[in-house]
Amino acid sequence: MKSTLSTDLRSGALVYHRQPRPGKLEIQATKPLGNQRDLALAYSPGVAAACEAIVDDPAEAAELTSRQNLVAVVTNGTAVLGLGDIGPLASKPVMEGKAVLFKKFAGIDCFDIEVEQKNIEKFVEVVAALEPTFGGINLEDIKGPECFEIEEQLKARMNIPVFHDDQHGTAIIVGAAALNGLDLAGKKIADVKIVVSGAGAAAIACINLLVELGAQRRNIWVSDIDGVVYKGRNTLMDRWKEAYAQDTEARTLDDIIGGADIFLGVSAAGVLKPEMAKRMAPKPLILALANPSPEITPEDALAVRPDAMICTGRSDYPNQVNNVLCFPYIFRGALDVQATTINEAMKLAAVRAIAALAREASSDVAARAYGGETSTFGATSLIPNPFDPRLIMRIAPAVAEAAMTTGVARKPLVDVEAYRDQLSRFVFRSGFIMKPLFQQAKADPKRVIYAEGEDERVLRAAQVALEEGLAVPILIGRPGVIETRIERFGLTLKPGVDFQIVNPEDDPRYRDYVQTYLDIAGRRGITPEAARALVRTNNTVIAALAVARGEADAMITGLEGRFMSRLRHVKDIIGLAPGVCDLAAMTLVITNKGAFFLTDTHVKHDPTAEEIADMTVLTANHVQRFGIDPKIALLSHSDFGAADTPSALKMRRALALIRQRAPHLECDGEMEAGTALVPLIRERVLPSSSLKGMANVLIFPNLDAANVAYQFAKVLADALPVGPILIGTNKPAHILTGSVTARGVVNMTALAVVEAQERAALAAGQ
Repeated sequence: MKSTLSTDLRSGALVYHRQPRPGKLEIQATKPLGNQRDLALAYSPGVAAACEAIVDDPAEAAELTSRQNLVAVVTNGTAVLGLGDIGPLASKPVMEGKAVLFKKFAGIDCFDIEVEQKNIEKFVEVVAALEPTFGGINLEDIKGPECFEIEEQLKARMNIPVFHDDQHGTAIIVGAAALNGLDLAGKKIADVKIVVSGAGAAAIACINLLVELGAQRRNIWVSDIDGVVYKGRNTLMDRWKEAYAQDTEARTLDDIIGGADIFLGVSAAGVLKPEMAKRMAPKPLILALANPSPEITPEDALAVRPDAMICTGRSDYPNQVNNVLCFPYIFRGALDVQATTINEAMKLAAVRAIAALAREASSDVAARAYGGETSTFGATSLIPNPFDPRLIMRIAPAVAEAAMTTGVARKPLVDVEAYRDQLSRFVFRSGFIMKPLFQQAKADPKRVIYAEGEDERVLRAAQVALEEGLAVPILIGRPGVIETRIERFGLTLKPGVDFQIVNPEDDPRYRDYVQTYLDIAGRRGITPEAARALVRTNNTVIAALAVARGEADAMITGLEGRFMSRLRHVKDIIGLAPGVCDLAAMTLVITNKGAFFLTDTHVKHDPTAEEIADMTVLTANHVQRFGIDPKIALLSHSDFGAADTPSALKMRRALALIRQRAPHLECDGEMEAGTALVPLIRERVLPSSSLKGMANVLIFPNLDAANVAYQFAKVLADALPVGPILIGTNKPAHILTGSVTARGVVNMTALAVVEAQERAALAAGQ
């Protein structure tokens, strides 16, 4: 089976997997190896102490090795989603991807293991023999019905969690949607008729879990590629399917759909016809999970059944059934109590936790993370968003407690609330910090004008912005050059349809732009002659004028040329926000230790205490846009009055001003970087510090310090930079640097759109 990827997505994915090094995973040491003693402790002779401790007590392996946080993602490649039986080698990119999700969403380390074996017994032997290495096994993309037998045998033989996500992950989310959908419809699960299209691994697991939740087998009707599963059928049958065979003369899906309260589709596109949906019971729940095209589209279903509640597997519709909602957190909870299995009670705990979260009022953090707007519980919000930061804090503890209650936890939690707090701190170290901004940008895309519209990075970013629904791009550049490069890079952008072009050599608004420039900057040294030349030749000036005139909502420039010259144009044309004394720039760096905001990395050479106070308050406002509570450290070479040098005194004065202007901010200083980042050091230096935990906003005394720290983090810590983020402008305007990637342009596009949304909302409120 061949995937239906666009040319751009296919080429982009291949580049993503190839560069800067092949694949998506690497192994990193967690302990220092800086000298001979470190080597002696890590390996011979010191490692013998750890080995002997495990010989004496095997449980010590959980404390002395990485095993308890290590999961194997195992497949034979016989049922890869959307691709079929492509074999173990071709499935490796998918398994690496699954491992990345484990790490990013739940901090779990993974090895992907692709096994060249279709024989059930031999496959089981291979996997069972790996038990000393892993704390858990995630079976992936193994075709049914073999997957049932493999999981059953492995669970019987192994004393660690074994979980086939294709079955149980889907089932858990379906179970949560069913609980909430039936509650909204005023129905009881024991009374409802359930019709299922598809009888593979995921379908059977879903049915089994619905039975665990109270559904009656006599009310469950299954149809697959060979028609209705009925008693006496002898084609395409197995013992798992046989359990749901009905004594009936019905032979097609159309024969059994009438009066159904729930339709569960895990089959193929278009299977559920609108006329079938029309015959379902009042307030039906339709779970059309085939991907990429569901059994019935929400539009077609709602056209004939406006009372229906609909879930799909797609991210562009509400109620997405996405396994990432649960599998990382189920394993997190199981591993953290050293569970010997993932049993039915643990799965049901996950179901109820997910269902309950969909009903919760939005927390302040979640509301900020999704632009101040989160869906309220209802027909279009039966299950949480897959990127809701509260998922790990609800599911992992629920699973851990169920393991403890059922006696499969070898290391029960001592303090569940402390465990929840630990998970909460992980959420914002996960590397998905940009996701909330993308979600908010999609809700109301704004017009973003790109000064370097001919640049490959901008063109690729514009393609992504359109595909993801992030923004409405406007490109400045020569139309012929842009069209040639779109074709060369294999993009599908269509000038005049997908985006607007501003041609600096021939735009009918040229005279209007010149006059606008003179109106704005005529008393700042800009002569009519200079204005005419700049509007014809300087793309940053054109972009800034477009924003100033209201023809674009935000601008991005700086991929080529000097930062400071562009800054001058932005400042002259777009100007400062009310109450701001000058511009500054912060840069977000996303590291494996968390996300850190550095200020001022690009603008103010030697800011005054007043300017530092201003930029700190502005930076805090930007940080909250990411759904993060700012923890601010004013950095210096001095720790809390240890020295009275000019820079230390400046930071001390800045703190006093910040406390006057924004007393609600969690901020302290002056302090050394180590004191800001290591709470234990701060406890020793100043136990009464108002800053608690690790700082995530670092305010530097001058440009040299901030920019050097940013460059070090980017290169040595392999951090992902986002920015520079220009703060203090009257309208959204951002000046990037020549090292930015297409991915970086996309990130800044989302941020600029969110900023534009907030400016528009503020203006409407006034």
